[in-house]
Amino acid sequence: QVQLVESGGGLVQAGGSLRLSCAASGRTFTSYTMGWFRQAPGKEREFVAAIIRSGGSTYYADSVLGRFTISRDNAKNTAYLKMNSLKPEDTAVYYCAAGRYLTGNYHSREYYPCWGRGTQVTVSS
Repeated sequence: QVQLVESGGGLVQAGGSLRLSCAASGRTFTSYTMGWFRQAPGKEREFVAAIIRSGGSTYYADSVLGRFTISRDNAKNTAYLKMNSLKPEDTAVYYCAAGRYLTGNYHSREYYPCWGRGTQVTVSS
């Protein structure tokens, strides 16, 4: 399985931007669909965005559509989440995830067997 390490989190004011990175180990990065999830205190972990193996298709939660952009650089074994127009309700620990089933629900945590440890994003009002 692939090992994932997130980076790029931090403290930002409302309206600001951050870019999260997810570095993956191994030589099979292109076989994985990559996802981003987040978990706020006292809430369940929720889907944010996903990008399939080739990078041709992307999926977003309604709450971030138009503000966040998921991308990947297969040459660098890295996935990214660019977050613009951040809001205080975006405050959470953000997790990178990877899965390579041929079919499945990319919005579901169950699709992804590989997870990073997370990076904290805090948006102040």
